[in-house]
Amino acid sequence: MLARAARETAGLLLRGLNILVPVLDRIRYVQSLKEIVINVPEQSAVTLDNVTLQIDGVLYLRIMDPYKASYGVEDPEYAVTQLAQTTMRSELGKLSLDKVFRERESLNASIVDAINQAADCWGIRCLRYEIKDIHVPPRVKESMQMQVEAERRKRATVLESEGTRESAINVAEGKKQAQILASEAEKAEQINQAAGEASAVLAKAKAKAEAIRILAAALTQHNGDAAASLTVAEQYVSAFSKLAKDSNTILLPSNPGDVTSMVAQAMGVYGALTKAPGPQDPVASGRRDVQQTDANLDEELERVKLS
Repeated sequence: MLARAARETAGLLLRGLNILVPVLDRIRYVQSLKEIVINVPEQSAVTLDNVTLQIDGVLYLRIMDPYKASYGVEDPEYAVTQLAQTTMRSELGKLSLDKVFRERESLNASIVDAINQAADCWGIRCLRYEIKDIHVPPRVKESMQMQVEAERRKRATVLESEGTRESAINVAEGKKQAQILASEAEKAEQINQAAGEASAVLAKAKAKAEAIRILAAALTQHNGDAAASLTVAEQYVSAFSKLAKDSNTILLPSNPGDVTSMVAQAMGVYGALTKAPGPQDPVASGRRDVQQTDANLDEELERVKLS
């Protein structure tokens, strides 16, 4: 410990050897230059929102000037303690209850600054001040607990609603994507179906054209007319057999059982069609003969129906 003594004559005894005259000189004050810890007793303080708190703390200070600490104040520790209590009440009166718990560090710093401004003339410097306990009235504590519970329920409800909203958005987005994919699949199916139908029609047309070319080539060969006559007769008989399938009213010729006359009549129609004058291309002529024969057969059937 580094000690300094003050004499009655206001003299100072510094470090080292000091000589005192008995009876005339005596040591009046002894000050410790170490850091001093002082417990600030519990006190009542009213916050800005009129809530009474019971609060205590711990004060850390050091004597910087022993002369001022000895002759500037009667009891430096008591003076600093009272100053800390009054400053604490003053600072708490500027804050609401919620801010007291959130701003303890700033509150401690404000108390230290206020104490240093007042204790500078005492040769004392406050190093820091720490709040130990804050006691809240029971009813206020219950209200605070209810507020905390309500806030937690609110956050839980908000989080639940946000989860429900996100879930609904995800479900709607999934349905939207599903509909888009389904429409694209249906579109691709229709395109493929149309392409297939077009290919089928084209294949049928090519097959029919090939059949016409083969038939026209066959008509130009030996006995082609006879084969054509037989084909026409067969078509005539087949068409005549389907007369009763189209409607309930049937008009028959006078001799429906005479197949020979019907075939002869069909061959007569074919012979009249094949006797077209002038040189023609055999393939084109055969194609036209087949088409004209079909048309004449239809006309003949209509005539038979009307007769």
